[in-house]
Order: sequence, then structure tokens, then C-alpha cells
Amino acid sequence: MKPKTPSRRPIRLVDVTLRDAHQCLWATRMTTAMMRNVAPLLDDAGFEAIDLVGGAVFDVCVRYLREDPWERMRILSSWIRKTPLIVHTRGQSLFTFEFFADDVVELSARRFAANGMRYHTPYDALNDIRNLEIPIRAGKSAGLHVVPGLVYTWSPVHTDAYYANKARALVKLGVDGVFLKDPSGLLTPERVASLVPALKKELGDLPLQLHSHCLSGLAPYVALQAVAHGVDVVHTATSTLANAASHPPTELFTRNCRRRGFDVAVDLAPIEKAAARLAEIAAGEDKPIGAPVEYDEFHFHHQCPGGMISNLKYQLETLGLTDKLEAILEEAGRVRADLGYPIVVSPFAQYIMTQAVLNVVNGKRFAVVPDEVRRYVLGGYGEIAGPIDPNLYDQITRGEKPITVRPGLRVPPALARLRQERGPFASEDDLLLAAYYNDTEYRALKAAGPIKTDYVAPEAPLVSLVRKIASRPDIRSFRIVHRSPT
Repeated sequence: MKPKTPSRRPIRLVDVTLRDAHQCLWATRMTTAMMRNVAPLLDDAGFEAIDLVGGAVFDVCVRYLREDPWERMRILSSWIRKTPLIVHTRGQSLFTFEFFADDVVELSARRFAANGMRYHTPYDALNDIRNLEIPIRAGKSAGLHVVPGLVYTWSPVHTDAYYANKARALVKLGVDGVFLKDPSGLLTPERVASLVPALKKELGDLPLQLHSHCLSGLAPYVALQAVAHGVDVVHTATSTLANAASHPPTELFTRNCRRRGFDVAVDLAPIEKAAARLAEIAAGEDKPIGAPVEYDEFHFHHQCPGGMISNLKYQLETLGLTDKLEAILEEAGRVRADLGYPIVVSPFAQYIMTQAVLNVVNGKRFAVVPDEVRRYVLGGYGEIAGPIDPNLYDQITRGEKPITVRPGLRVPPALARLRQERGPFASEDDLLLAAYYNDTEYRALKAAGPIKTDYVAPEAPLVSLVRKIASRPDIRSFRIVHRSPT
């Protein structure tokens, strides 16, 4: 039975099509040019904000697309003028797995604002509020609307009280709202009935947002239930890039929400045009379109994102270990419990899975421990939510002293050193790129030149074949014969 809802309570939407949706379904390979005819349509729809860059998107722009992310921000700011654009960061880690110095984090916030970003959504993978202090304060000082995230997971220690305490700490930092980040799609209708009211009690008049992925198949319905229990803003994706590992589809969620009596002030007409445009790009680029997934109880044990499982399957196949997949996923859930229930989100998703593979392949648990796992157990990434068995702790840490200070304090200031060792730089944006990346990656990006903004759709395979045949000098005539299957 769905809860009673106040009549016509307004619900706002954040669009994730240009960042998280293609990160989930297209391996983060949407180029700036592909966005050109989609961005103005989304701008006309009436979203609270549009998620643009951050997380893996920033990194893929640099390493693989060779598009300067700062330039992408400026270009999209010229195409999207009505709706605030979001930069999404991993808190003190910004766009990578490592912590950056406070001076790098502070300058980054100023450059986000200077390059057209108006909205900042930082999160910390361990929900250690200390790792969000500098990003939040720097963002506010730069004039950004700052809505930090609390990462959701299911475990015995991640209780409603745990999340309420974290929300209370964020409110004290002067945030503009909080979003509940559910990267593995673990939220259930039953849990939102208690968790959302607990968070709303701490937030008071500040809005609560929901950012949930569809990996369990529950997110579209969970979002409706979350709204009924008090969520104010929901993150959705244009239908072409919704579902699967992505987010609830904007069009269907809006219709369902309105049917329940809520006021969702978005115009679906331009969103439907954007969906059609994205479908054309997907067809031309041979990229997938999202589809709903089946519910699998095993997912709640290992909690691994779908993309990670696909990569794991491929890697195991190359090693001749395909038959070990289920055992490794089973072990991943056990590793997570042993390590105090870290949340299965980057970078800890990678660390948990690596440890699980080592345990299964070696036949002895924790016989080999990666440096990153050791650093986590020592507290090098922040607070650990649950207990770790003392014997396992000693085995992993090898007598090293635990780290109790804010991790960012352990990183020395970097900007002056970078200017001296790798400068001069043409801009502060280039200085930050040098802070984030080594000289090889930095130079390759700068050598690529300006971003191309004119999208040229690939030819359909048949047209391409015809052109190749026709261009051969020894071909004077040809015909394509269709044979019916026998």
C-alpha cells in the first residue's frame, strides 16, 4: 500500500543524461559533439539542474577522448543557459582514487565556478564527513550551490541512525541540501519508509535528493516510494539512457509521479525529442540502450556494479578462470564483511573485488593483501564503519600504526611545487590538470587541440559497404541480393 501523499506537492528533477547515464551504459564515451543537439532540449525541459562532468567522465575525457574537461564545461555552459550545470566530485579525491592537497581542492572549486558550473555534488566513498569539509567550504566560497551526497549501502552497521548522524554533520557545514547516493541500486521500498523520514528530520527545510541506480530493478518504484515519504528531488535519465545500470527514466517517472498526485514541473516534449536524438546516436555508434533488469537477491550479497561484473567476466576468461565467477562474487560479500562493510563504490568496489579474486585463486584468504586494502584498514582513506576482527587487522597491517587524522592533512600543499617543477602554465586550469595527471597524460591532452563540436554520424554499415565496393576500380556494376532464410 502506498503512503498518503499531500496534494500536488512539487517534486523537482535533476537530469543525469550527460554524465552518469552514459557513464553507466556507454562506458563514459559520450563526446561533447554528441551533446550538441541534446543539451538545448534538456535545457528547455525545466530541470532543477543538469549533471555534466565529474567522476569517471572527467577522467575519460582526459585519458581516452582527449577532450579538455574544462573546455567541455565552457562549451556546455554556452549551450545550456537556463539550467544550472553540476560538477560531481569524489570529495577530497576529486576525479581520481587518490587524495589531493587542500590547496588543489580549493582552487578546483574556484575553477568549477569560473568555467560555468553552478552546482557541486561532492561525496566521500566512506561517508567520512572530514573528507567533505574542504570541498563543501571551498564550493560555498566560490558561490556554488553545494549538495553533498551520503552513499547508501545495506549492512548491519549502516542503520538509519548512522545516516541521520551523517546528515546532521553535513547540515552543520552549511550545505544547500543532501542527496542519498545509491550506486548499486540497493534501496528497497521497505527501507525508504524508515530512512527517508530519518534524514528529513535532520535536514529540516533543506531538500533531500535521491540518486539511485537500477541494478536491482527496484529504483523506478523505490523513487516513487521515496517521494511519497518526503524526498524532494529525484535524479533521472532520458529514457534512451535509463534503466540497466543507469537511473529511472525521466518520462515514465514523471508520469507515474503525476498520477500519484505530485506536481512535477518538467516539460516532457523536449525530453522525448532528446530521447529520439540519443537513439539515433546509439544506433549509429553501435551503443546500447538501457533496459530494465531482473531482480536478483544475490546482488544484495556482493553489491558489485554491473559494469564491474562484466569486466571481471572478461578478465577471468582471459585467465581461463571463467568457472570461478560465482565463487569470487560470493567471496566479495565475505571480504566486505571482514573489512568492516566498506561501501561498494569506487575505489572500494575495485579493492574488494581484487581481494576476493586473490583469496579464491590463492586458496587462502588474505594470504596476499594489496597495498590499497592495507591502507584502507589502517584508516588511510577515512573512518571504517564496522569492526574488523583483531587477528585479521594484525595480519593485514603488519604492525603499522593506524592513521587517525583527516586523510587530506597527510597530503602536502602541491600548487607551488607544480608551478616550479612543471610550469609555467598558460592557465590555472592547466595547472590543475597537471595536479590531477602525470606529464604524459597532460601533454597528450594538450596536443589533441580544441574539442570538436560538430557531430558527424557514422554511416550505416550497408551504406559504408556500398561506398567501398563502388570505389574499387575493377568494379563496374554490382547488386545486392536478398536471400530468405531457409
